[in-house]
Amino acid sequence: MSSPDEPPEEMVDTEDVSGLDELVPPRLMPIWSRVRLIQDFRGAHGRTYVKVMEAIIAVVLTVGYVYWLSLYLAA
Repeated sequence: MSSPDEPPEEMVDTEDVSGLDELVPPRLMPIWSRVRLIQDFRGAHGRTYVKVMEAIIAVVLTVGYVYWLSLYLAA
């Protein structure tokens, strides 16, 4: 038994906690497996993925701005 001086976190057994897999109903498992694939991908390639997406967005915004500016100056 634990002493009353221990914090509540120490009284809980967190040895076999594995996420939401136990809570997701079986009929939603195909959807949950897709969510887990995305989470695994982001965990493995998160920083690189964000940098690439920022670069793509920067290029698209720059091209759009240059196009808008050319339309404005041509008129």
